[in-house]
Amino acid sequence: MSLRVFTNTISLNAQRAMSVSSAKLESNLERVASGIRLQRSSDNNGAFQQTETLRGDVSTLRQGAKNLNDGISMIRTAEGALNEQINILMRLRELASQSINGTLGNTERATQNLEFSALRAEFDRIAENTEFNHQKLLDGSLASSASKPVTIQIGLDSGDDSRFNLNQDMNLTAMTSSALNFSTSSISTDNAAVTALDNVNSALEKTSNIRSRVGIIMERMDFAKSNLNNSIEKIGSTIASIRDTDFAEELASLTTHQVLVQGASAMVGQANLIPQSVRSEERRVGKECRSR
Repeated sequence: MSLRVFTNTISLNAQRAMSVSSAKLESNLERVASGIRLQRSSDNNGAFQQTETLRGDVSTLRQGAKNLNDGISMIRTAEGALNEQINILMRLRELASQSINGTLGNTERATQNLEFSALRAEFDRIAENTEFNHQKLLDGSLASSASKPVTIQIGLDSGDDSRFNLNQDMNLTAMTSSALNFSTSSISTDNAAVTALDNVNSALEKTSNIRSRVGIIMERMDFAKSNLNNSIEKIGSTIASIRDTDFAEELASLTTHQVLVQGASAMVGQANLIPQSVRSEERRVGKECRSR
């Protein structure tokens, strides 16, 4: 074996091996400490890009789920108001039917007509004042012909399949007594009560149909919410399988590289002692020369 003083090749090789093992050990420690296998794109560029895209999808879908929750809350507000309007119409129908009865006197009819008018006013008040986050719900703003579209974004893109268009899906026309054609109804006489009963029955049928459409949209939104949550869960599982640390594998690798670093460090120390043998050889040669 050649002996050199200025260039200790053996030590350099040992140092290089120790540097490689140290870098791998550092990577193992980082992965175990953070729980993330792909710390940067250089770890695996293709997998890193894939997980970043999927993470972006999950973030968008989670926002879509929040949007959907807001939309469900809006529709439930409208559905609750429609329920109260139906209750009012049922009472109006009851009053109209009672007023048709010939056994009632003028005083009783006048009293019932006051209640009829008051409930009709409350019916209109509900229609004009029911709103969600300053969005009117029963005044015709959600009709298919409304100038302001109300959409609920739930998907990853801007396509029609990625949103609910509440104007088109529900066509929630104005729910006022005027729109439902009983704003001038009266039950002050038995003949007027007959007409009022027909008008209220027609309004009740229309309101029930509209509430049914609202209920269908609520059901669709509930299914859409379940599907969104399922997609978020499955994509998250895919991200975890690609990005997260496999602790069993990393701990085994960490132990291996710890041993290699310790061994390489010991070998560097041994290699650094080799030049000293040159001095020993020098002393030996010198001693032989002097003995001659």
